[in-house]
Amino acid sequence: MVIRTMSLQTLGEHMSDSGHEQNGHANVPSRQRRRFPGISSRAYEHPADRSALVALRKLSGFDAVFKALSGLLPERSLRLLFLSDSVRVSDVQFAHLDDMLRDACHILDLEKVPPMYVTQDPQPNAMCIGLDEPIIVVTTGLVELLNEEEMRAVVGHEVGHALSGHAVYRTILLFLTTLALRVAWIPLGNVAIMAIVTALREWFRKSELSADRAGLLVGQDLQASMRGLMKLAGGNHLHEMNVDAFLEQADEYEAGGDLRDSVLKILNVLPRTHPFATVRAAELRKWAATRDYQRIMDGHYPRRDEDGDTSVSDSFRQSAASYASEVKRSKDPLMKLVTDIAGGAGDLGGRMRRGFAGFSGNTPKDPTKDTPEDAPREGRSDDGNPGTAD
Repeated sequence: MVIRTMSLQTLGEHMSDSGHEQNGHANVPSRQRRRFPGISSRAYEHPADRSALVALRKLSGFDAVFKALSGLLPERSLRLLFLSDSVRVSDVQFAHLDDMLRDACHILDLEKVPPMYVTQDPQPNAMCIGLDEPIIVVTTGLVELLNEEEMRAVVGHEVGHALSGHAVYRTILLFLTTLALRVAWIPLGNVAIMAIVTALREWFRKSELSADRAGLLVGQDLQASMRGLMKLAGGNHLHEMNVDAFLEQADEYEAGGDLRDSVLKILNVLPRTHPFATVRAAELRKWAATRDYQRIMDGHYPRRDEDGDTSVSDSFRQSAASYASEVKRSKDPLMKLVTDIAGGAGDLGGRMRRGFAGFSGNTPKDPTKDTPEDAPREGRSDDGNPGTAD
């Protein structure tokens, strides 16, 4: 029996207790996984990601126009490039990845299985691209780095991008950003463009957190997801690493240092499209402990056929509430200062001086120990004329 001739529904009906039809491949899931028929991507999307996507989806025909223009964009070139210079995953090429891809699409109920390619690149990476139809690309560096269950989470991550439509909307926003660069000669144009790029990257980072959640729903193995992120940070020496210690790094990163470190964190992350690996691991662990995740696993989640009824204003309110909650819970010194300002805490000026003093290398003076106004000053006499103090 050839699996590739089956529909996803038929494939699900022929799964064995091990989680996949025994088709001769050595790499099969070690257990049966829960499936989520009709699941909406809203179920796993980060609130900030969800609000942007809901708003874009409400612009009827907007993405259709860009899809129609896909022939004018580099998508066709990319498709030809991967077809000609990479290996397309199938039941006869990278068959274990083909099994994972079909399992992921079955679990998230993605009807059309996107093409997947393995490209020669020692840098571990994966991406989902394309306007008209999404394409998943993984590098040889990633395939060689991760084991079966870790790779399953990555494939689920990319299928999550496809289900959310990130490939379409990312391309749209990148196109708009490129268009904005052409009007940079307008006064304050650079400021406006930087604001667009900064907001775009912030959304990119939140969309990666969404896709990490999709990867967990597919793999249904939190430890495997953690190990995969840890390997992306530290390589294949798993025997030299520890997931708990790795997560402790995330806690130290968030809470450690002073206001100087808070500013440096912001500057470090601004040019990035992906959150740092420790941050992604901590965020995924946090989401896996929520009731939202448990409700999804119990079969209670938003359905795709309800997407049209979603309120844009409600989505933005949820996004704002999420950011406010993050600031309130954060242990970061700058976020704590923001919370204190909102709460009307006292001595904020003194705290800011102490927090930023390290930039100049000076130790802040205790305001309670300032030199009295009537004390003699070095180099001047009591009458203010130049002289030598006692």
